[in-house]
Amino acid sequence: MSEKTVKDLINNGLEERPDLFLIDLKINSDHKISVVIDGDNGVTVEDCVFVSRAIENDLDREEVDFSLDVASAGATSPLINERQYKKNIGRTLEVKAKPDLKIEGELTEVDEAGVTLEWTTKEPKPVGKGKIVVNKQAKIMYDDILEAKVIIKF
Repeated sequence: MSEKTVKDLINNGLEERPDLFLIDLKINSDHKISVVIDGDNGVTVEDCVFVSRAIENDLDREEVDFSLDVASAGATSPLINERQYKKNIGRTLEVKAKPDLKIEGELTEVDEAGVTLEWTTKEPKPVGKGKIVVNKQAKIMYDDILEAKVIIKF
């Protein structure tokens, strides 16, 4: 059983559900298939069952004994797909980026090249003592992002 075969089965199933997308696929030497999916509107248990059936229906357990685990990307999982960024516009992200940058800010824009974050910070006044609140903005290219996570605030 090849990763390409399983990926093709997943992609065929996802053609019926364009709101879902593949995040990760791993197959270990014991034929344990681990699939992580996400969706533009989140992922339900039924969505995981749908993807599981799309895979299982076309694999023969008599030929290769395998186990299958289909899960959704967790709320605290790093974002790795442009569609994940798009669905999180308006939420607070913590982004670690090259060369040595760490920003926590609101995700305000996503395009094919990268993301834009906005945040406020206190900086010393240009003249005199004290601090002023300053609005900051940064455009971060996907290639520079080492890790990006949604910050869940209670």
